[in-house]
Amino acid sequence: MTLTSLRGRRAVLAAALCIGALGTGAQAQTPAPATGAPIRIALIEGLSGPIANTGEAVFRNLVWATERVNARGGVKLPGGNRPLLIERFDSKGQAEEALSALRAATDRGISIVTQGNSSAAASALIEAIGKHNERDAARQMLFLNYSAVDPALTNEKCSFWHFRFDAHADMRMSALMSVLREDRQLKSVYLIGQDYSFGQAVLREARNQLAAQRPDVKIVGDELHPMARVKDFLPYASKIKASGAQAVLTGNWGNDLTLLVKAAREVGFEGSFYTFYGNALGAPAAMGDAGIGKVIAVADWFPNVPTPESEAFYQAFRQRYPNPADDYVHMRMQLMIEALAQAIERAAEVNAASIAAQLEKAEVTLAGQTARMRAADHQFQQRLAVAVMDRQGSPGVKFDVEGSGYGFRVIRNLTAQQAEQPHRCNMVRPG
Repeated sequence: MTLTSLRGRRAVLAAALCIGALGTGAQAQTPAPATGAPIRIALIEGLSGPIANTGEAVFRNLVWATERVNARGGVKLPGGNRPLLIERFDSKGQAEEALSALRAATDRGISIVTQGNSSAAASALIEAIGKHNERDAARQMLFLNYSAVDPALTNEKCSFWHFRFDAHADMRMSALMSVLREDRQLKSVYLIGQDYSFGQAVLREARNQLAAQRPDVKIVGDELHPMARVKDFLPYASKIKASGAQAVLTGNWGNDLTLLVKAAREVGFEGSFYTFYGNALGAPAAMGDAGIGKVIAVADWFPNVPTPESEAFYQAFRQRYPNPADDYVHMRMQLMIEALAQAIERAAEVNAASIAAQLEKAEVTLAGQTARMRAADHQFQQRLAVAVMDRQGSPGVKFDVEGSGYGFRVIRNLTAQQAEQPHRCNMVRPG
C-alpha cells in the first residue's frame, strides 16, 4: 500500500499554495497545520495489468491534489484540521476485482471511494455501495467518479452516493461534433470503440449525432473490439484504410488508443482522428508528424488554455512531476478533491450522508476554472474544450505532451452552460 506523503517539497508546496490562492482569491497566509487523523480516500483503480499506466497517472493527480489541500492546513473541522490521504487498491482493471477492493476498503473503515477508469467497474461500485449503505447505516460510503463516463451512470443508474466529475460521453461527443460538423470536406467516417458499456455508448451517440447534424457523412465502418486485450491493431487499421474513411471517431483510451493510432500510422492511414483521449498517454508520440492538424481531442482542460492562471497551474504540476513520462494532469481531478474538501468542511464531520448533502451544492474554482455539481443527477457541470494536435512552438502550443514535441492547440471552448445536457435521473435520497 502506498500513501500520499504529508511532508512534500517546499517548492512544490509554495506552488500549490499559489494555485490555491488563484482558485479562491484568498490572501497568502501561514496555514494552521493539519494535526488530526488523516481523512482516508480509497483509490480503486487498475494499478497492474494492461491499463496500469492510466491508474498510476490518476494516482499522481490525486496525490498532487491532496498535497495542495494539506499544504494550506488540511480540511478544517471543529475538532481540528485533518489532512487528506490516498490509499491504493488495485482492481487490475476488472469489475470483480474492483468489488473485492471495495470490500477491503470497507474493512479498513474507509468511507470515501474514488474510481474512474472503467464504466463497467463504476456501475458495479454504484450498485454495491448502494446496497451496502442500505444494510449498514453506521458505515455508509461515498463514491467520487473522475473518469467513468457512460451516460447511464448519472441517468438510469444515478445514485445519491455517486458523484461524477467528468463530462459524460454524450457531452463529450457533442463538443467533438461542434467541430466535426464544420468540416465540410469530411464525407466518410469509421467508428471504432472498446466493447463494453462506455465504448458502446460512444458509438451509439456518434451514430445519433452524425445522423442529426451531418447526415451527408457516410459511416463506412462501425465495430467494437475487446477492451485491453488487443495486442496488434494492424488488422483494424488495415480495415480502416481499406474502407476509404477520411476520419476515425473513437472513445478508445489507454493502450487501446495508443496502439490503434500507431497501427494507423504504420499502414499509411492519412485521415483524421476525432478522439475523447487522444491528447495523452503516448498517443501523440505514436502518431508523430502524421497527427499534426489531424488528431482532435476533447477535454475539460488542456495545458495550452491561454490564461496566466492555467499556465501557472500546469507549471506547478510539472514542477511536482518533472519526468515527461508523468505528464498527465486533469483539472477535473483537482476540482474533485477541492469539492470534497469544501463539502467536508461544510458538513463539519466525516460522514458520507452529510458530505453527500454538501457535495450536491458544491461550486469550486481553481486556476480560473469554475465548476458546480448539479444536484438533480450528481453530474458535474464544467467547461469543455476541443483541441487539435500541432508541433510544440506553433502558435497556441507553448507546451507539448509527455516530452513528445507535440501539443494541443485549443480550437473550441464551450461554457458549462453550452456543455450541459438534460438528464433522466430519478434521484432517491435517504430518509
